[in-house]
Order: sequence, then C-alpha cells, then structure tokens
Amino acid sequence: MNKSPQSWDLFCRVVDNYGDVGVCWRLARQLAGEHDLRVRLWVDDLPAFKRICPSIDAGLATQRLLGVEVCHWQQPFPPVEPGEVVVEAFACNLPESYLKAMAERPRKPHWINLEYLSAEDWVCECHGLASPNPRLPLIKHFFFPGFAADTGGVLLERDLFRQRQAFQYDAGAQAAFWQELGLPAPHGEEIRISLFCYPGSRAEDLFDCWRGQAGPVTCLVPEGIAGEAIAAFFGQATPAAGGALRRGSLEVRVFPFLEQDRYDRLLWACDCNFVRGEDSFVRAQWALRPMVWQPYPQAEGTHLHKLAAFLGRYCEGLPGEAAGAVSAFWGAWSRGEGMASAWPAFWARQIQLARHAESWAACLQRNGDLAAKLVQFCSNGL
Repeated sequence: MNKSPQSWDLFCRVVDNYGDVGVCWRLARQLAGEHDLRVRLWVDDLPAFKRICPSIDAGLATQRLLGVEVCHWQQPFPPVEPGEVVVEAFACNLPESYLKAMAERPRKPHWINLEYLSAEDWVCECHGLASPNPRLPLIKHFFFPGFAADTGGVLLERDLFRQRQAFQYDAGAQAAFWQELGLPAPHGEEIRISLFCYPGSRAEDLFDCWRGQAGPVTCLVPEGIAGEAIAAFFGQATPAAGGALRRGSLEVRVFPFLEQDRYDRLLWACDCNFVRGEDSFVRAQWALRPMVWQPYPQAEGTHLHKLAAFLGRYCEGLPGEAAGAVSAFWGAWSRGEGMASAWPAFWARQIQLARHAESWAACLQRNGDLAAKLVQFCSNGL
C-alpha cells in the first residue's frame, strides 16, 4: 500500500506586499510539484497575493492552485489538523490554537522557522539550530537561506535553467514577450532596464543620468513603483500601466504588475535589473544579467551591513576595478546619493558583469536549492 504524501503547512504574513508571499508561493509550488508533498499555504493578505498570482480569488477561504491548497489566514483561526511539517515563514508567529494542536499530536510536527535570506557570516553558524518552546512540548528549528554550502541555499526550480536558456536564445519568444508588454523588440544600442525599488528611492537621479546616455535607454517600471521619483523628474503624475514618459535618451515605461513567471522573463530579457528585498533579488541572480540590489531599508543603516556582506561574497570573483565599480554603484543606490557619478564606471563593465553573473549562478547552483535542502533537513529527523 502506497504511503500518502507528507503534509506540510506554510504560514505567511504579508509584510512588504510582495517579497514574503513571493518566496512562500514559489516554495509551496516547488514542494508540491517537485517533491510530491501535500502543501497548504496560509496567507493573511490575499489581495496582495493576487498581484503576483492573478488566478487567486481573494474572496475564497480555500482554493487549490498548481497543486497547492491556498488558505486565507484569518481570525478566528479554524480548527485544523496540523501538517507533519510546519513552516513559519519569517517569524510570522503561528496562531495560538494551531500551536496547541501541534502540541497535542502524539508525533510532534517538524517545526521550521524559515528565516530571511542573508550573506552575513553568522548565518552559517545559526542554520539548523533548535529552540525548545518554553510553554509547550515543541521544538522549532531555524532554517537560514544563504549563499554558502552550509546554509539553506536559495530557491531554484529544476527546470529553470532550461527555460531561461530557451527564452534567451529565442529571438521570436523575446519579441512576443515585448509585444505582450506593448513594446517592440530592442533596436540598435538601446539599453533596457527593469526597475523594482522601495518607496523613497531617489530614482530621479538615475533618470537624470540616463537621459544623457549616448544611446536610448528604456526603463521599465511596475505600476505603483517609483511614482514619487517619476513625478519629480518629469514634473507630472506617473502614467497608468501602458503609459510612457520621455526626456532626452530616456523613456520610462509603466507596465502592469507581472505574475512571477512573466516577471522572470522580464529579468531574462532586460540588459540590467534593479531588484529589491529577497524574491526579485534571487530571481535576478538566475537571470545571468548585470543587476543592482537594494536591501530592505532599516533603521541605523543595518541594511547597508547586509549589502556589504553580500558584496563581499558576490565580488570575490571580480577583478579589483570591476568589484569597486559594483560596490560603489550598489552602495550609492542604497544610500540614495552619488548614483550619477557611479553609474558610468558600473555600466562600462556590462559585458564583464554578465560573464560574472554566469559563474556566480553556477556557484549558487552547486550549493543546492532551498526546497530540496529543506525537505532533506526534515526527512533526516532534524
């Protein structure tokens, strides 16, 4: 008699609109599709989830998509049998009634706190540590994504490399994608840049730099992103999705928020990608394109330490001048000053940075992907 698939519950509170639920949705799909697990994904903000997954019906308490049971996490929390593995994403705090149900099971669930991605050295030391609950007979283990072999790795679907390569070597597929966004295929020396940033970012300084480029620059911005910067630079409100504003060599195009698979293709198709947080950050690393990362802004400049930690790893394989150009421009972007002076040296190394992106992605792949390492972690009995 075949054993039924192991049951997993993933819990996600939407904090910054897209990053948390983006990571959890990718992980849930991969666990169900590649590891044959019964996965329930509990999300507290379905309208935000719908932005990256249009198939979501924000009015349903439960629904099934791509092999995953999606449940609206609301109060009061319904009485349910806990999964054999429970993943608490980003310290979101499980419902009290669910915790008690976990404690009442004869065989206690594997309880995982999936932490935020970081390149800091202490992550390797803390990955896999146990934390007994002070009130209940439960043990929580910390699972840290990371960029070293002795961390949880990052998300990577089995077929992603093949899909990306097929798209990037197929001019027709790229032209069809651009047509979906209302754009012709790139021409001549045109540069196409995707821009996904946090509120308050001084993108207007970038725009001022790009308007003076020798060749045309098309900057693609999701609807609702960088609105203040666009208004400040062009002196008018941000157009709706499908609209465009032009000044000098620069054209800013606003497009609708894309579901995850289409956003991946945008990253694959652009010449440079500005990304933020965690989900888009990881996807840009698999795109094999020059990228610029903006960590989530934190008080007292803590995010700049996280930026420096990643740059320390990412720039190891780059010659000194190239590494300096990357560090200078990424730092300027996250600090919100000095972008215009740092951009030329950064972009002058476009070809070198694209080659480096390939070797970096190969290194990440060797470290192992997060979903598989998480399944193995739980299968080994912790």
